Amino acid sequence: MFRGLLAVVFMALSICAAIAQQTWVQVEAHPSLREAQDRARAYGGALPNVEGYRLPGGWYALALGPYPTPNAARGELLQLRRGGIIPRDSYIADGSSYRQQFWPVGASVGAVAPETPAPTVEAPAVQPEADRDETPREARTSERLLDRQEREALQVALKWFGFYTSSIDGAFGRGTRASMGRWQASKGLDATGILTTKQRATLLQDYEGALAALGLGNVDEEKAGIQITMPSGLVEFDGYEYPFVKFREKDASGVQVLLISQPGDEGTLAGLYEIMQTLEIVPLEGERRKGRESFTLRGVNDQVQSYTFAKLAGGYVKGFTLVHPPEKATEMERVVKIMQESFTTSEGHLEPSDGNEDTQSVDLLSGLELRKPKIARSGFYVDGRGRVVTVADAVQSCSRITLDDAYEADVTVTTDGLALLTPKDSLVPLNYARFATRAGRLRSSIAVSGYSYEGALSAPTVTYGTLQDLRGLTGDERVKRLEIGALTGDVGGPVLDMSGAVSGILLPNETSGRALPEGTMFATKASEVARFLSENGVEAAASDAATELAPEELLVAAADMTVLVSCW
Repeated sequence: MFRGLLAVVFMALSICAAIAQQTWVQVEAHPSLREAQDRARAYGGALPNVEGYRLPGGWYALALGPYPTPNAARGELLQLRRGGIIPRDSYIADGSSYRQQFWPVGASVGAVAPETPAPTVEAPAVQPEADRDETPREARTSERLLDRQEREALQVALKWFGFYTSSIDGAFGRGTRASMGRWQASKGLDATGILTTKQRATLLQDYEGALAALGLGNVDEEKAGIQITMPSGLVEFDGYEYPFVKFREKDASGVQVLLISQPGDEGTLAGLYEIMQTLEIVPLEGERRKGRESFTLRGVNDQVQSYTFAKLAGGYVKGFTLVHPPEKATEMERVVKIMQESFTTSEGHLEPSDGNEDTQSVDLLSGLELRKPKIARSGFYVDGRGRVVTVADAVQSCSRITLDDAYEADVTVTTDGLALLTPKDSLVPLNYARFATRAGRLRSSIAVSGYSYEGALSAPTVTYGTLQDLRGLTGDERVKRLEIGALTGDVGGPVLDMSGAVSGILLPNETSGRALPEGTMFATKASEVARFLSENGVEAAASDAATELAPEELLVAAADMTVLVSCW
């Protein structure tokens, strides 16, 4: 009897050893023998090599095989999965967990006898079929069958979702394992760092879905001489507006693309670098990089973000801009890399005649909205270092201040309704204020120099009027009353007498709700402006002019000292 038992054990061990030396494609597992037999019978109608084995824990596996090598099993797995014949979560198994064979019935390895009814007991909870996945050991086994291209595809997908940051090399080293673990954790899975067949399929499906949503595709813009991969699912062609090929948002995606194409050299590239930063789609905040042959611009604020790249290419300036809302920043960062890597150029280029004349406007550049300041007022230079005085109202709550839209300035001090501005870079003005030493005669002629139309014109306007009183309406000795048809943009500009001496600074009207006669305005006296400057380290120059200037001379003197102050 003992010898018979040993023979049975030896036979069972031999069977397991034989099974373990071969490879299967496991397609399903079921908690009951009857269900497993029914499914085996269904598969058997379409496939010739269906086998079934009892698993530890009372489950029953359906497998195809055996195959002589793992590669042979892998080839069958891919072919059948593509054809939809077996489930997508089918995987390669080495048979180490297969026990007694139950299908085909009467198989030589040892079919099981029909089960006899057992006493009714509460069965242990079993894991539902839909939730069962490979063990880490099984996952490593199936992972070994991946070729380099398949491994690289997984790294690409992990990189797209931000879990992997290293090079795409197909090697599953420490960095790749860590990224797999982070991806698993993000899905609420055990962070083993080894992706199962099912998890690999999920990752790749998610990646393919993300690409499909963006509609990434190759665009060959022959007229512009640019080939690039871009998110065609989010944008659509909008037309030509030299030097841009414009793609507007599609389905309220908030995404725009510009392709840049124009003849040019280093000077053209430098000019484009400056011009792009005047557009609303390129916010002031963000990284800037400029070289002799290329530049990049990143613009970031609460409403819009953008990335611009341009380079010299065979006598042309070519590049692209991607614009998107802040909430799409993560995926658009990945799109930027794809666009950058795919960007190539050819001979074509846009001509200045390419455009839509219907979109011309002083507030537009090639149909794109120019950035405009919150407010624009006037000011004037007060010394040879380029320091400027204006009214305090012109520089309140500004994130950035510019002089003549070209020079950035800081607010040195504001007090008594006046502000002193200092340019950030060295600046030598053509002229600066010389202050009148006398109060002036009542009813004498005066002039105000200012940017009446708040920068719409590129030069200041001189408006003539008269000195009505040496005090304010309530007797304030620090101001004087004027009769002049000045506009809001003139506020902060110099008030001059006919000799060209500065007799004051034009103030905003503060009438406390009262309607004053038309043309009634006020100016801080020159003596008060000089005192303000002296208290803040600026020596106010006195005028020694004794005769009136000719009108054209007054215009030149006023224009050379007056500056546009813009608050952004």
